[in-house]
Amino acid sequence: MTEQITSSPKPTPTPDVEAGTEAGLVTEAGPGPESASASEPVIAAAAAIPPMPTQPPVVQAGRSSRRVLRAVGRWAAAVVVFAGLGTGAAFGISGMDRTDVPGLATRDDGRWEYPRLALPALPAGAPRPYTDANKAEIHHADLRELLLPAPAGATADKKLTGGWVGVERYLSEYAPEERAELRTTLRDYAVRHIAARGWTMPDGTTSRVYLLRFQSVAFALTYEATEIGDGLTAGVPLAAAPETELDEGWTEDDIVPNTLSKVYAEPKPYGPTQVRQAYVLAGDTLALIVHEKKGGAAAVPFNQTVMLQNQLLG
Repeated sequence: MTEQITSSPKPTPTPDVEAGTEAGLVTEAGPGPESASASEPVIAAAAAIPPMPTQPPVVQAGRSSRRVLRAVGRWAAAVVVFAGLGTGAAFGISGMDRTDVPGLATRDDGRWEYPRLALPALPAGAPRPYTDANKAEIHHADLRELLLPAPAGATADKKLTGGWVGVERYLSEYAPEERAELRTTLRDYAVRHIAARGWTMPDGTTSRVYLLRFQSVAFALTYEATEIGDGLTAGVPLAAAPETELDEGWTEDDIVPNTLSKVYAEPKPYGPTQVRQAYVLAGDTLALIVHEKKGGAAAVPFNQTVMLQNQLLG
């Protein structure tokens, strides 16, 4: 909840307080008789200062007056020039974007530029998951519309375009010797649909996101517990990552409540590429997120991808 912060009203200055007194200046009125001795130095100093003239001084015509006028004119022109330069500089800085001002640019931390995300429309009368009207935590939106879109600069995977894919395409992510058992498990736990999207970034990072929707939350939970588990590894290994370990740099501060995210990374020494993978469990839907890159997959964009996909499912 956003709280509205209001400032307390400023006290109205008392009318009988003179401006000179408020500014801490000495007023022309002298002290009373009882304090005359303590204020004599101040009064003497004030008496030594001639009163401020009410009219500008009259300059007598002559050679010296012309020199004075020329000097005054040069100083006035200089003041105008410097004032114009200062105003122009201030206007220039205020009109620039933050990244255009030296020293104020935001440092690039490696995150990708994803398009603005929005939750898809629901069928009439269908509630969103994690609401009081949807205790079963069922996603009623089109599963394809819950897939994270590709970021700016990405080249789309021609086989994973954001549409439906078969079980065999999903199983191709896993080690060949594990696929037969996984196929049976998916059939037993009645996976309904699988949607997927893939892309490649200019730095060579390939990304793949799969969403699996089960018949119920119970089936999704059982599949996650059976095939992924709560161990230090990601359970059934991927074909490109025989070994995995928990990503110690991952925090769940930004994930949607009541959802589950498990993040893993392939430890060194890895092969030609390093793989980062994550599972996001949200109600009846399970997501598999994979980043793979030659020489090492960066953690920042991977964690960003996991968090955004988690928010779409939540």
